[in-house]
Amino acid sequence: MVDVMKNNFNVPSLSETLIKALEKQNISIPTQVQSIVIPIALEKKDIIVQSETGTGKTLAYLLPVFQNLDILKKELQVLILVPTHELAIQIQRQIELLSQNSDIKAVSTPIIGNVNIERQIMKLREKPQIIVGTAGRILELIKKKKITAHTIKTIVLDEADKLTDENNIEIIKAVIKTTLRERQIMAFSASILRNAEAQLKSLMKDAEIIKPTEEISIPDTIEHIYIICEKRDKIEVVRKLARIIMPKKAIIFIDKTSEIEKAIAKLKFHKLNAESIHGANRKADRKMIIENFKSGKVELLVASDLAARGLDIQGITHIFNLDLPEEPKDYLHRVGRCGRNGNQGFAISIVTEKELRILKLYQKSMGIEFKQIDMSNGEIKEKKINSI
Repeated sequence: MVDVMKNNFNVPSLSETLIKALEKQNISIPTQVQSIVIPIALEKKDIIVQSETGTGKTLAYLLPVFQNLDILKKELQVLILVPTHELAIQIQRQIELLSQNSDIKAVSTPIIGNVNIERQIMKLREKPQIIVGTAGRILELIKKKKITAHTIKTIVLDEADKLTDENNIEIIKAVIKTTLRERQIMAFSASILRNAEAQLKSLMKDAEIIKPTEEISIPDTIEHIYIICEKRDKIEVVRKLARIIMPKKAIIFIDKTSEIEKAIAKLKFHKLNAESIHGANRKADRKMIIENFKSGKVELLVASDLAARGLDIQGITHIFNLDLPEEPKDYLHRVGRCGRNGNQGFAISIVTEKELRILKLYQKSMGIEFKQIDMSNGEIKEKKINSI
């Protein structure tokens, strides 16, 4: 073991090879949740962790997962269950980075629904030590005897609040029942209600509950802006703003699928480079749209909070809010997607007079200063009086 006092990533018992792997990703200081969780997880204890989005939960479980792997055994040892295709791919990429940058050369594969099952069976012949994916397809492959569950030593439930809802809990239980009782279960979520916590405890042995108080701060590189209009004019206003600003990469948040479809039709009619993701997307279409957005082929992504859940995309310059979340922390999660790594970001809320009360709530609870803008003659102008 490394003398952690000589390393910035100061987490007891974490191996030197993993610390060096993190340095290659320019990660040198652990978040609060990582500092608390990693030593406990390394002891193979069952844990339930509630921590805000963006606090580093993925590495909080992947680092101990890697360190506890028996790399000489070519068998499935870790199962990471997630609710969405996008989150599975995001975690898979982080697994690949840790494997590439450390001496722990783990074999892993994503197993998700609505994807060619025969190709997945072919990948399973490579004897992955880690599988990350959705419970329905994984259970199907266990029943087909293509996944051997009795060798699994660790199960991770990522976004456990979603996995324990009424649509998913029975499948999760069925997957866990196929594994041996001597296993570690770790559950992570931004929010865990009492019912979900009870469900998780019933699956575990003496679960330790971890709820760090760490909060995500809004980068001071983000400028918070609002423009007032009538509700019926919001899509037209965002269309005009997008035409004036021409952002290289922006997300437009809208709550309802019907409104998302209206927005995307208007943006495309006016020759703006935009696509949308929502619950009605086919998996293949959704994946292609997200990849095109990441690469810059698509400049405007129209989405709801639910559709954008689990997305982690670099280089976003603008966030447009056509609907405002009531909870300040949800606004924080949205706007925190821009202005990263010291880059300038702009969060623009398109609001009615009635919705100004929500901006006042954000201002009071998070100390944000909002600037009011207006548009005239194809130009954006800051209002002299901008107090809410």
